[in-house]
Amino acid sequence: MKTKFGVSAGVLKWMAIVIMAADHIGASILEAYVLNAWGGSPMGSRFRGQWNEILAVDQVIRQIGRPAFPIFCFLLVEGFLHTHDVKKYALRLGIFALVSDIPFDLALHITPFDWQHQNVFFTLLIGLLAIWLIHSHPNNYLIRAAAVLGGAGLAELLHTDYGAFGVILIIILYLLRDRRILQCVAGAICCAWEVTAPLAFLPVLCYNGQRGRQPKWFFYWFYPAHLFLYAAVGMWVLPRILL
Repeated sequence: MKTKFGVSAGVLKWMAIVIMAADHIGASILEAYVLNAWGGSPMGSRFRGQWNEILAVDQVIRQIGRPAFPIFCFLLVEGFLHTHDVKKYALRLGIFALVSDIPFDLALHITPFDWQHQNVFFTLLIGLLAIWLIHSHPNNYLIRAAAVLGGAGLAELLHTDYGAFGVILIIILYLLRDRRILQCVAGAICCAWEVTAPLAFLPVLCYNGQRGRQPKWFFYWFYPAHLFLYAAVGMWVLPRILL
């Protein structure tokens, strides 16, 4: 049900983008580069005395970013429910999963190709395909069960970001789409293994059903662009600062 009060999808998306960007500062610049790539090098000796402080800052930043993924999962479900062409939606996710692969690996794994961990677009794509299959077969419980198990299994097989947990969260949010309070409670419980992740469902609970103002392609391009920027900072800017 749409109301003019509350939080629009646009506000939720901007919120998730900002805290995701903060989260990746910790995961990429601080963890992958400062503490791992350069921490054991002679260059890293210049900040070795501040490792505890760096770790503390990293933990704060990472906790700030934990609610981002559940919000994106919720928005994926809303996008599926309101899109006019699921095939084009899935194609966009697939294209940007491939576009984001090298920036993701450079930012988080310091290599252009890391087959052991795939970016979040792959998780969202698998989740979308799973709920599409469930939606298309409302009375075939065998196919619906196969969508859940197959989607979760594929995410684990491909080592996508958040893996089976991410796909199952998307499916749960879809199945409870018409019961907002229960949807938020179930989502928060699923995310409870990450301390701050359940906070995502406070703004989701206030969702008013309206799209709001949001650039259609911004998130798609922002994701690989900001990861590539963080990788550039880690590989080229940090060495010049620390030397």
